[in-house]
Amino acid sequence: MDSSVARIALKRTLFAAAALTLVAMFSPLHAQESTYSSGKEAYDKLCGYCHKHEVGVGRSIQGRGLPAAFIIAIARNGLNAMPAFPESHIDDKSLELLTEYVNTLPAAPPPKPKGATP
Repeated sequence: MDSSVARIALKRTLFAAAALTLVAMFSPLHAQESTYSSGKEAYDKLCGYCHKHEVGVGRSIQGRGLPAAFIIAIARNGLNAMPAFPESHIDDKSLELLTEYVNTLPAAPPPKPKGATP
């Protein structure tokens, strides 16, 4: 009889601990600040190393009107040579700010054909 009472008490304790953990995870106090203070900062410190038109490594993303959902999906999963960036590296809020910023920039000029003179 004592072991069944102890088992019930243990189950209740574990349930309460799990419930408190879930409440703490989803409470406003646990809300995460943005990784970057602005979309410009995120672009300059992370994306611009490849995606700025002058660099020419990755496709230019400025001024293309890309939706935040698209940028977040590509950033999280990667595409071709682009690596994936987990939320621990850049959060969704920063990616939304980045989207707003790059969509305010003018579109990059079209690439020059190979063999064209500068």
